[in-house]
Amino acid sequence: KSERLSKFKVAVAGSGPAGLCCAGELARNGVKVSVFEGLHKTGGVLRYGIPSFRLPRDVLDFEIDSLKKLGVEIGLNFIVGKAKTIDELFSGGFSAVFLGLGAGIPSFLGIPGENLCNVYSANEFLTRVNLMSAHMFPAYHTPINIGKHIVVIGGGNTAMDAARTAIRLQHMNAIKPDTTISYRRTEVEMPARRLEIGHAKEEGIKFDILVKPEEFIGDEKGFVTKMRSSRCKLGEPDNTGRRKPIVIPDSFFEVDCDLAVIAIGLGANQMLTRVTPQLETDKYGDVIVNPENMGTSIKGVFAGGDIVGGEGTVIEAMGMAKKASSAIIEHLLRL
Repeated sequence: KSERLSKFKVAVAGSGPAGLCCAGELARNGVKVSVFEGLHKTGGVLRYGIPSFRLPRDVLDFEIDSLKKLGVEIGLNFIVGKAKTIDELFSGGFSAVFLGLGAGIPSFLGIPGENLCNVYSANEFLTRVNLMSAHMFPAYHTPINIGKHIVVIGGGNTAMDAARTAIRLQHMNAIKPDTTISYRRTEVEMPARRLEIGHAKEEGIKFDILVKPEEFIGDEKGFVTKMRSSRCKLGEPDNTGRRKPIVIPDSFFEVDCDLAVIAIGLGANQMLTRVTPQLETDKYGDVIVNPENMGTSIKGVFAGGDIVGGEGTVIEAMGMAKKASSAIIEHLLRL
């Protein structure tokens, strides 16, 4: 540890993989670190997004406790941008700020019936189970509805997590497993890791590919009962390099669906950026940084994780945090 660095305090906004990694790197170098988390538990997406069968909670808690032993202070139920602004953090004695805010705003399909009951975003569905323990209702106060015919829309790792969680909940509730992943391209174009796709298949999850949802159909009580879709074929590659799905005319079909989970991506959490106009963002709301040091448009403010590059992996977020922590140390030593 550096005695020179021990006189500095750094604020970390968000306790997800980027925030925790940055906090750990700084603390190991002697910096006093305070992590501010908006939720009532630490971990960010590691806790509310990734199911416990992929990341056991005792492992996560062990890592967080290790940071506390290094001297990292963690404040819960504290939203940077609401409880305190960046300027107020600097005025309060912090010499630098790291933003690890994540991408917490779910994307939706924009089709009729999306507001029917039992149509969830993957973000809400996984948060209810992973963070709020809805699968143990009424022992915990947050309920979750489980259907007999569950459809998860999307082909990324989050879709796999949602589907694997859903089929487990069907088993737990003595419901005959019927969980399907619906994706508009083929399995080859799925962004999910091959390992996750393989695990989903092993667990009995069905895959319905080249499908574009068109409408959710509900009953008289406002609950979803069916999903109406079109069949697709693949055209020329789009700007992602993947072949673009093209709807086949008059290929409508319906499937039973009494619970749908939409897992087509997340957007930037803009709670802080909206009240910090001097913090430059791109057209998606992601914070613009210098890729060499993760510095933002505000001197002394750095950022990493999904708030920078959009929804990515834990490893990518931690890589950005490590780069930012080195830059923060250099910044502190120049003060």
